[in-house]
Order: sequence, then structure tokens, then C-alpha cells
Amino acid sequence: MKLHRQLTPRQEAAHERSLYHAVLALRTVEDCRNFFHDLCTPAELEAMTDRWMVAEMLERDLPYREIRRLTGVSVTTIGRVARYLTNGNGGYRSALDALDVRERRKEPRHG
Repeated sequence: MKLHRQLTPRQEAAHERSLYHAVLALRTVEDCRNFFHDLCTPAELEAMTDRWMVAEMLERDLPYREIRRLTGVSVTTIGRVARYLTNGNGGYRSALDALDVRERRKEPRHG
């Protein structure tokens, strides 16, 4: 965090909410990709992508060492993602569940 900011915590929270509304307003993956590439440095984007990849692999019950081998992500980061996946704010879980529901909708219906 920057120490020289003149914003109140309330103003900071309003700007944070505005960012989330901006993401929600985007309609396509390409629009999201473009937004994040404009918003983030390559290192920031790589870190977020790595964490999401780890969350998906943990969801499939891959062992930490296998995730490390496949991704190059440190075991410390994998452990942090695992901790937030089970005891965080519910963000990883909400996203994983939402994607799971969408994937199930794409499956052919039998009967």
C-alpha cells in the first residue's frame, strides 16, 4: 500500500468496489483479458494466473508436489492458496463453484 495516499478507508473501499463493478460489467473473456492486461503488470498477472491455476489443481485433489512440478509455483504459495480455498473469504470457492455449474450446463442431457 502506498503511504502517501490521502484517501479515507471509506474512499478506498468505494474505489475497490468500483473496480469489482468494472470487472462484472465486462461481457466477454476477451474484454476481461484486455482489461487485466491494461490494469496489471506482467508479474501481477502471472501471480494471479498462477494462484488460479493452483486453486483449480487443488480442487482436483492434486498433491502439492505434483502441482509444484507442473506449475513451478512454490510449495509456500500452493499452501497459501489451499489455506484461502478452505478458510479464506470464499472467493476461490465461489468462482470454482460458478465455473463448475456452467460446465455442467454444457454437458449433454440424457433422457
